[in-house]
Amino acid sequence: MKKYPIISLALIMTFCLSYDAFAQKEMKSPPATAQGSINGADIVIKYHQPSARGRTIMGELVPYGKVWRTGANNATTIELSKDVKVEGQSLKKGKYALFTIPGEDEWVVIFNKTDNQWGAFNYDEDQDVLRVTVKPQKTGSYVETFTINVEGEGVVLDWENTRIKFKVSE
Repeated sequence: MKKYPIISLALIMTFCLSYDAFAQKEMKSPPATAQGSINGADIVIKYHQPSARGRTIMGELVPYGKVWRTGANNATTIELSKDVKVEGQSLKKGKYALFTIPGEDEWVVIFNKTDNQWGAFNYDEDQDVLRVTVKPQKTGSYVETFTINVEGEGVVLDWENTRIKFKVSE
């Protein structure tokens, strides 16, 4: 009689581990975290990583001139441990949704108060705390999967052939 509970437990554990591995393998835009410190400010960015998978990204999948969630699934969030300046403009410590408006010649980077939302479907410009404009650059090589990194004195977004960087300072 005591063998059955052990066998049942083993089957349940095997199923749970297999399901978890399957779910992670099938997720098309897996979660990712970028973190680092710039001038004593800890920065944590949580986002989901879509992949190009043969699609044209900038200007098509991610249209120019429209608010983008800056990743996939939930809106990307950025959390700052202290007050900073982004591209020379003040931003108080806290957690924000990070949106962008892509363009061929410039991108608008948006810090929005409503950090817990799905995509940009309920994006409300009235909740914006800060908007800065940056110039896009070309990447050194093709980037299949959208990636955000805290590098040097800024935050870098890379996808396809496009790189966006915004400076963070005291």
